[in-house]
Order: sequence, then structure tokens, then C-alpha cells
Amino acid sequence: MNPYTSRRQMLSAAGAGFGALPLAALLAGESGRSESPTAARTPHRRTKALSVIFLFMEGGPSHIDLFDPKPLLRKLAGQSLPDSFDKPVTAMGEVNSPLLADQRKWRQHGESGLWVSDWLPHTARCMDDLAVIRSCWSNGINHAGGVCSMNTGSPIAGRPSLGAWVNYGLGSVNDNLPAFVVMQDTSSQVVNGARNWGTGFMPAVYQGTRFNTSGTPISNLSRPEQEDSNAQNRKLKLLDTLNARHASSRQQQSELEARIAGYELAFRMQSSAPEAVDLAAETATTQSLYGMDAKTTRTFGRQCLLARRLVERGVRFVQLYHGAGSKWDSHAGIEKNHSYLCAQTDKCVAGLLQDLKQRGLLDTTLVIWGGEFGRTPMSEKGDGRDHNPTGFTMWMAGGGVAGGRTIGSTDELGLHAVEDRLHVHDLHSTIMWLMGLNHREVVYYDKGRPERIDQNEGTPYTKIVG
Repeated sequence: MNPYTSRRQMLSAAGAGFGALPLAALLAGESGRSESPTAARTPHRRTKALSVIFLFMEGGPSHIDLFDPKPLLRKLAGQSLPDSFDKPVTAMGEVNSPLLADQRKWRQHGESGLWVSDWLPHTARCMDDLAVIRSCWSNGINHAGGVCSMNTGSPIAGRPSLGAWVNYGLGSVNDNLPAFVVMQDTSSQVVNGARNWGTGFMPAVYQGTRFNTSGTPISNLSRPEQEDSNAQNRKLKLLDTLNARHASSRQQQSELEARIAGYELAFRMQSSAPEAVDLAAETATTQSLYGMDAKTTRTFGRQCLLARRLVERGVRFVQLYHGAGSKWDSHAGIEKNHSYLCAQTDKCVAGLLQDLKQRGLLDTTLVIWGGEFGRTPMSEKGDGRDHNPTGFTMWMAGGGVAGGRTIGSTDELGLHAVEDRLHVHDLHSTIMWLMGLNHREVVYYDKGRPERIDQNEGTPYTKIVG
């Protein structure tokens, strides 16, 4: 036997000695937490919101055609952007193209008299529940940077997603379902893919769990028919032993740790998840409310109904992507593009709001609608609009938000946010605050450096509650 041991051999042997430590210690990472990483935690303040449903319209819906009417745009249609407006940097460089008037019919709705266009007749009936934020802005000029910014706070990939921060800050109240669920309406890839619901430098256990668009929502969940529960338990015990042995010397690989936790969650989900995603349990009236009885609205309606069933069962954060593959991107033919996409989503979104409200769930569920940016008042290719991150609209409802009002404004052409400007960092801070979290106290130490969702640049808009 060789009496000498190399440093590499010594460190490897010492690391293996930690194999008996609980899995929770492995998952705690650099956060310093000793409890299970998914354990429910007490928020910093009492709040109404317990869950989030984020309706993400990927590609950039046009605020000036949906929620932010601009009479001056019609008056100056065909002319160049006046010199009195700061010229932005646009993705396609169409700064000097003629201004493009909207073709919409606008009306005020509800007791609040909020403006919305005829593209959203169903949402129009819910305006008294909406806080329409017209003054959003971002640093992401293209889709990759814009979607990344809206999901992680940075146009550069590598940071944890908003859903991961909420999961990290609050934990899960249902051990048998994921705390963070993601769905998209098509098989096309959302720009940036899984990084939009990933964890960056945080342990991967906080990442979103992808549910399927069609068919069985959760793949490979059911036990094979030829295998009984005793056989499955024996296999799982063996896998647990092998996984723990393998992970004990690889504590820095959070993906492996998350996979182990994922297998354990999947086992628990075998009994509870099928019931949670069983839409056959819903009445025909409810399914019709979401538009599931029509081909155009069936897919997104199904996702919205699933989202309601999930938050009803304690899931913290549900993110629904509509237009996966940047379908809302309307560089040309905005009339055809937005007409079709609004028809796919409008009834579903309104159905979700109405269903949550009648079940008493809207008070505890924060619903968010928006994309990565808006569209420019300048035309592109004659009948389209370019990306506009300097001023666009999102809305929030429920979760303590005071509805029936607009927040902030853009200039007279809808190009720049000018009043109560809310950057993505402010939006994220506001969402965390509505969930009862002081975003500056939700800290993860990465290599000794404190990291937060807002990168120390966000301020919650606390007036959103009234």
C-alpha cells in the first residue's frame, strides 16, 4: 500500500465523508440555510398575495394599440418623428420611418373608465380589477435581452429568474407539487429557453418545472403498469443511496442535487398531481368561461385553467408563455398579427380573472400581464412596428393591487415613459413586495457576494395597493 497520499486524493476522501449529511444540507449551498431549501418561510410582512400567475406575451405586444391610446399619433401619421422627441436606438434602426396610426376603436370601460381597444373586448369587462402600468421600461432592445430582462432583471443571461427568487424567498406550501411551474402555448422554443425560469448561480432546486402544452401535463409521472409500488420503492431506495454517494463528493453541482430532489418530488406527485391537472373535474360552464370549447382559445384557455387549479393548491408561481417563439413580434402586418393573437388570449385571460374572483382567489393571487417590451409609434415595413423598450404597458390585478386605474404615462406618441417610470427592477421589487418580501432582504451569497433580484437598483411601487 502506498503510504503517501496526494492532496487531490486526500480532499476527495475527506469530501466523501460528508455523504451521511442530510440532503437539505447539500442543497443549502452558500445561502447558509439549514432547513430544507423548499420549506415554507414566513414573509417579511403581512400581505394578501400568496401566489403569482404571470401571463407573458412573448414578442412584445403593442401598448399603443391595446391600452395606451395616442390621438397625436393619428394626427401625425405618415410624418417623421418630430425633433422634440428623443430618438431611441431601435432593434431594426427604423427611427426615421413614418409614424403609423393605430386602426383601433377605443372605449372607456367600467366604473373606472379605463381605456382599452376593441382588440380586447373580454378584458375590457375586467378593467375595474386592473392596475394598468403605462410607464414600464427596460434595457433589453432585442428579444433575447428583453425576455431575459423581464425574467431575470438583466439583459445578460446567468441570473436567477423572478420565479426562482420568489421560490427561494417563500418556499413551498405544498410538498407534493412544484412551487414554480412554467407552461407555454406551442412547441416552439421561448427565446433563451429554460434560462428564463432557471436559477443562475442559485441552487437548481428553485428552478421552474415545465408542464406540457398538450396531452398529459407532466411527462413520465405515472408508474409503469407492470410495476407495483413495492418494486418501485426498492428501486427508489437504491437510486437514493447511489445518488447520495455520488453527490457527496460533488457538492458544488446543484443540478445534481436538484435532480435528486426532483425525483423525490415526482414520487410524491404520483398521488397528488393527477388530481391537480385533471380538467375533466371542471364543469362545462367553467371550461367555456376559459374558452376551452373553441379551437382558437382552447390551448391558452387550458393553460389558464391549469394555472388556477395550481395556485388553488398552493403553487407559488405559475408562468404562462403565449406566443412562444416571439409570435407577438409584429415588424410587419401588425393588424393581422395582433388580431389573431388577441383572439387567442383575450377570453382566456378574462375568464381567469373572473374565475379567480368568483372563487375568492383573486385577493390572494397576483395576476401579471405583459411582454418583454412594447412597439414603436414609427412604422416598419409599412404596416408594422419595431421593438420599444423605452416605454410600454403591463398590468397587474389581484393580490392586494388596487384596480381600476392607470399608473404612469408615456409621452404623446407612446415612445418614452415619462411619469412614474418603472424599470424592470422596480417591477420585480414591487412583485416581491406584494408577495410580502422585502427584496433587499432576500439575499443569496454567490462566492461571498450578496445578490438580490434587483441588483440594488429597484424600488417597489407601494402606491399600487391604493
